[in-house]
Amino acid sequence: MSAPNKSYDPVEVEALKPEQIERMRDEALAAFAAADSLDALHEAKVAHTGPASPLALANREIGALPPHAKADAGKRVGMARGAVNKALAARQSELEAERDARVLVEEAVDVTLPYDRVPAGARHPLTTMMERVADVFVSMGYEIAEGPEAEAEWFNFDALNIAPDHPARTMQDTFFVEGGKGEDSGVVLRTHTSPVQIRSLLDREPPVYVVCPGRVYRTDELDATHTPVFHQIELLAVDEGLTMADLKGTLDHMVQSLFGADMKTRLRPNYFPFTEPSAEMDMLCYVCKGTSVGDPDRPCRTCSSEGWIELGGCGMVNPRVLTACGVDPEKYSGFAFGFGIERMLMFRHNVEDMRDMVEGDVRFTRPFGMEI
Repeated sequence: MSAPNKSYDPVEVEALKPEQIERMRDEALAAFAAADSLDALHEAKVAHTGPASPLALANREIGALPPHAKADAGKRVGMARGAVNKALAARQSELEAERDARVLVEEAVDVTLPYDRVPAGARHPLTTMMERVADVFVSMGYEIAEGPEAEAEWFNFDALNIAPDHPARTMQDTFFVEGGKGEDSGVVLRTHTSPVQIRSLLDREPPVYVVCPGRVYRTDELDATHTPVFHQIELLAVDEGLTMADLKGTLDHMVQSLFGADMKTRLRPNYFPFTEPSAEMDMLCYVCKGTSVGDPDRPCRTCSSEGWIELGGCGMVNPRVLTACGVDPEKYSGFAFGFGIERMLMFRHNVEDMRDMVEGDVRFTRPFGMEI
């Protein structure tokens, strides 16, 4: 057996020669200095400090050396690797500082610029008003009911005691849907939301308390006070023992909820085919509170100095309507009320031209905000 080779000189190993180790170190330092970004530095780091880098491979050669030669070789390689790691850390700090300074410039926010370059949106005031009125009745225990906008004539007219020769059933007042081959289809674009009341009575057993908001259609010209497409909200209550006093109390609560606790209402006799007795409901002018009546020095544009504003029609449900819906008029009675949302909006916010509501100009809707 041969003895250990104690005279082995590690300098003879090519990778461990001093000049080779210095060359590896200098190449690593040059690569780090040449890196102009953190990504490039990362590539240089892998190439010169990774497990396959020249200094890492040289370090592996030390294990094959005799004991007395390992210390000197290890010292040379360790010093070279230490210098490389120190240069790497320094260059990384420099590049990170450059990146942070660049980000501060490129992503700077000018706080003096207008904050509302993209203005906030706004819900249409008609939608807000309709939901607000509906909420008043929901809080009283009413249910929201909806129905189709293209409606059968029976629901829109016949069930509501509107006779076949009534003026509302002519093309001068109503949009009719044409049937096949030019024949009458018996379908109209609903002229009010009252058909929803009929459907509610057919679908439910009394007592029935529903409020019916929705879009309706009439052949009106578009002007400052009329539009062929507008919105209504109607209510229907059918129960045992309901009277005009219940109707009056309900209307008082609605008006006071929307316009203030000091508001009052009055009923004026009128005629509607689907209610008997029928009335027009007026509310006290919310601007002058009636003080402008007979006072030429204090005129009121809102009520024309009459002291009252007409709001909508109401009355006790006609027994013929109850019979058409299969409800016994001897046992049950009911009341109904309806008005236009556009008219209510004009009252509440002094809107002078109804066309402003339908033209889609954001300058009209934006002041109403995003009220929910």
